Amino acid sequence: MHIPDGYLSPATVVATYTLALPLWIYGFKKLKQTLNEETMPLIGALSALSFIIMMFNIPIPGGTSGHAVGAALIAILFGPWIGFISVSLVLLIQSIIFGDGGISALAANSLGMGFVGSFAGYYAFNMFKNKKFSPFFAGWISAVASSLFIAVILGIQPFWSEGGKPLYFPFDLATTIPALVGSHMAFFGIVEGVFTQLVYSTIKEKEWIKKESI
Repeated sequence: MHIPDGYLSPATVVATYTLALPLWIYGFKKLKQTLNEETMPLIGALSALSFIIMMFNIPIPGGTSGHAVGAALIAILFGPWIGFISVSLVLLIQSIIFGDGGISALAANSLGMGFVGSFAGYYAFNMFKNKKFSPFFAGWISAVASSLFIAVILGIQPFWSEGGKPLYFPFDLATTIPALVGSHMAFFGIVEGVFTQLVYSTIKEKEWIKKESI
């Protein structure tokens, strides 16, 4: 789901950064309140795990790729704002060091995979908190919601030059939504759900974090 540089129009870049900036500021304040000797190692480890699983990009039709994210797991353990900031930092490192996702698209990627993914997963988990497979459902919803956001952002980009060549991302919503959302509903969301369920269950079983917080 990483959007590279050159896919988004300048107007979209400005709009997404304008929206993301105050959310990042507030999210960092929430992160500062959450970090302590107990939470820092686990948040760091989960962010590193998110980094690893996001590096496994699988190309899909429609000009982009799919992968698991890990936002839902961090969100249900520490809250959606922590999930949002953790994923945003992972995306920043990936874009600068590995060129996986563009700097101009960092805000869009962070809003999609970080903000939407974290909040969707968090509220889905709490909706079914007493159910055995609530972490799986949270992970699946998180991935599907993120893919829908990215699909819409990409799908509204087809601006064409007089010569008939696309100026930015060339496919419209009729292509991006089925390609991205469909693949995440059928495959990547399931991977995200299984990942979230397994890691959450392990953390809870090993009591690596206070049970009342999860």
